[in-house]
Formats: sequence, C-alpha cells, structure tokens
Amino acid sequence: MIINNLYIKKEFEIFVPDTSSKIDLPFLKSLIPAGFPSPADDYMEMSLDLNEKLIRNPSSTFFAQISGSSMINAGICDGDIVIVDKSLQPKNDSILVCIVDGEFTLKKFKKIDEETAYLMPDNPEFDPIKISKHNNFMIWGVVTYTIHKQH
Repeated sequence: MIINNLYIKKEFEIFVPDTSSKIDLPFLKSLIPAGFPSPADDYMEMSLDLNEKLIRNPSSTFFAQISGSSMINAGICDGDIVIVDKSLQPKNDSILVCIVDGEFTLKKFKKIDEETAYLMPDNPEFDPIKISKHNNFMIWGVVTYTIHKQH
C-alpha cells in the first residue's frame, strides 16, 4: 500500500463503516450479571443500532482487522476487529493504530517527555518501539472498541 509516497506494510485490513442506514437489533434492556444469577422475567426487549452505540464520529471512523499477537494481553487477538477514531487525541495508554517507518502497527502509546515516546506491546514476547524525531511516525487513530470472537 502506498500513502503519501511511502510504502506501507499491510498488516491488517481496513474497512470504512457504512452508517447510512440504521440497523436495529434486539437488545435486552436489563443488564446480564456476570456474577450471581438474576431472575430472567424482569427483562424487556428493545432495539439497538450498533452504529449509533459504537461510532461517535462516522466521518473519521474506520474498522481494521488485526493480524498478530502483540496486544493479546490487552484482549486484542489475531483476527479481531478494532474500531478506530481518527478524530480523537491520543493519551498515555491509548491503544493506537500508527505507521512507524513505513509499517502499520497497533500498540499502547506511552509518552515519556516532549521528545520521546514508546509504542508498547501488551505481550512480553514483543519489545517496545521507541519513537523519536528520527522516526517517520504517524498516528492514524485511537482504538475505541474491539470486536473479539469468543472461541
């Protein structure tokens, strides 16, 4: 993939969300406890539009399918889909989609000072990536949600 005359190594697929139509799906109004059971007769069925719930800024949001395991301890696994908002400002510990020296990566952002930051994996088998003024570095967006298949 070539962006702004840079060759970008493609490590995941990128998709743009279609928010032009509303898709109402059944949704249980009551919360489902993950601790002690609750009587099931207290629920009321509603509808839920996932675009409305998960996408705040449609014009700056995209989906990406992840390849690799560097963020597995953050709950992001190989094959998962992340929702990324390009309009959000990254903060320390934000999970970002970035381009570093021509390659896409997904990592946690850790700013040390005005001149130094790290992209931190969440898997001990991977090393942090130091970002300095010598790197060709671009933040594509902040991960807002992960869609993870339960196995």
